[in-house]
Amino acid sequence: MERKKIIIISGFILILIILTVTYLYTSPGNNTGSRDGKIGVVVTVGPQEEFVKRVGGDLVNVTVMVPPGADPHTYEPLPNQMKQVQEAQIYFQVGSGVEFELSWMGKLTSMNPQLKLVNSSTGIQLIPNTAESEEGSDPHVWVSPRNAKVMVENIYQSLVRADPENKDYFTKNRDDYFKELDELDKNITQRLSGKNNTKIMVYHPAWAYFCKDYNLHQISIQQDGKEPTPQALASLVDTARRENIKVIFVSPEFSTSNAKVIANEIDGKVVVVDPLSKDYLKNMQKVAEAFVVT
Repeated sequence: MERKKIIIISGFILILIILTVTYLYTSPGNNTGSRDGKIGVVVTVGPQEEFVKRVGGDLVNVTVMVPPGADPHTYEPLPNQMKQVQEAQIYFQVGSGVEFELSWMGKLTSMNPQLKLVNSSTGIQLIPNTAESEEGSDPHVWVSPRNAKVMVENIYQSLVRADPENKDYFTKNRDDYFKELDELDKNITQRLSGKNNTKIMVYHPAWAYFCKDYNLHQISIQQDGKEPTPQALASLVDTARRENIKVIFVSPEFSTSNAKVIANEIDGKVVVVDPLSKDYLKNMQKVAEAFVVT
């Protein structure tokens, strides 16, 4: 009887120990990053994933909130993504007014009060929204390789603060990636410097920072986040003809229907360019190549 009592008490103590350890590892208030010893990082869009991985290397785990093909203006995170936020140490915000961040950041931080928020756009000169009904700034800062360097530097500084013992590792990774970004910028500049027609027509105005860097001008089909009226479509067709535009650019997360209407009217074509690709360096080369042929 006494032995049975001891076994019951021992079992109860063991259960308490297991529950305590589980709480310590899962409670946001006691979070120190990933359970494998890496820094748990959350980012909003795909390009940021490359930025963080190229600096953090094997010392970071990265979760992207808005997946490829999703619209940052309307996307709602899945339960498994919310769990990753609970376990993360740092959230690298784009910080330029991305709709997802404006809508969800308060909810995400309430789930993990210890989550450190870092504005990746600190130091970037934001471009005001051109639409009269839209306040704030154009959020698509990352489409400029020059802005990407600023974002990478902000990421680097935060990772060093989180793990100062590995500063040399982070520094080498940052410097190596900077060289590739500089080469990308140089290549794009050379490709677009001889372009005669500097006007590009896009469905969604995601390319203002790219255009600013490389002396282009985007004409947007979408206005104030809305589909164009029939009158606006007719005006866009006239503009495309007048500017000798033969290519209409669309992003994967948006409908191509109105772009196809314009393309058919001008005997042009629709080309997909992705501002949210995770493969940043290769994707920006593809974007430049696409813009060259317009």
